[in-house]
Amino acid sequence: MSGTNPFSVMIAGIGGASLGTEICKALRLADNYRVYGCDVSRTAYGLYESGFDDTFLVDRSDYVTSVIAACKNSGADWLIPGGEQPMTLLGVATDRLADAGIRLLGNHADVIAAFSDKHRTFQLLDEAGFKIPLTCELQCKDDVKRVGLPCIVKPATGSGGSASVFFAISMEEALTYAEFIRRSGHVPIAQEYVSEDEGEFTIGVLSLPDGRIASSVALRRVFDAKLSVAYRGRGGLVSSGYSQGYIGEFRELCEQAERMAVAVGSRGPINVQGRVRDGVLLPFEINPRFSASTYLRALAGVNEIDMLVRFLSTGEVPARGPVKTGWYLRSLTERFVPDGQLK
Repeated sequence: MSGTNPFSVMIAGIGGASLGTEICKALRLADNYRVYGCDVSRTAYGLYESGFDDTFLVDRSDYVTSVIAACKNSGADWLIPGGEQPMTLLGVATDRLADAGIRLLGNHADVIAAFSDKHRTFQLLDEAGFKIPLTCELQCKDDVKRVGLPCIVKPATGSGGSASVFFAISMEEALTYAEFIRRSGHVPIAQEYVSEDEGEFTIGVLSLPDGRIASSVALRRVFDAKLSVAYRGRGGLVSSGYSQGYIGEFRELCEQAERMAVAVGSRGPINVQGRVRDGVLLPFEINPRFSASTYLRALAGVNEIDMLVRFLSTGEVPARGPVKTGWYLRSLTERFVPDGQLK
């Protein structure tokens, strides 16, 4: 490590090819961190990843207490959620974490709560004057008619990484998918389908606790690899949670995403995913957390996690270097765990 006093960070949620393991790589790239990880699953890939200084199996039934114990055992005083569920569980325990001397690294609790419901997310953006894909709660045929066909049907909560996101080309399909989502215990929404003709982008925007924008980096996604595609066919494409493509100086799109971050009061990382129509970014997903493309942006010269930790530690506004434009591609890796060595 290059620093004499490295920061100690615990990442909660480190399953394979996940946000947690991407965060680990971004911290390693900064070269001034002791990086620890924890997970509730004995077979979580990250528990056996050599990039961590140490890893811990935590108790699902008493999650927050167990994560705090792992932080204490490792000496980690910074904690980063490695996924949507850890973010939700730990986000409501910030007081307990603070009492234990642990700082949760992420967005403000009010911002996380506001964006936990996608239907509410698009209402907020619409009220703030941003153009959005037509979106409504899906209850009947009239709702489908409102957004038009083909359309996207997805749950209002918990569809990160394109989980349970459907491309419907008929009224019957849209209502069938909606019923499936409803029976799964979620509220279905229908959303206008925007083609990828002018590009699909994932844009990471980092806001400081005082609301100032520290960085924004845009990646134009490519869909040549199956890894990045959740669905392709019948005239439509749904992307997966694995972004890859070209990072460049997409200044106008970054400025649009920055304005969204300011409008919603972001106080940390958000990730805006959207497609472009007539030069306007139409967001279809906004996650108020570090995203799985965080490491790609770190490779491009903008390490959002390191920037935020350093600001919170020193109060100095982090300097953002020039973006290294080019193609950022990804794959999966494997790990062998011998018999008897599961945690």
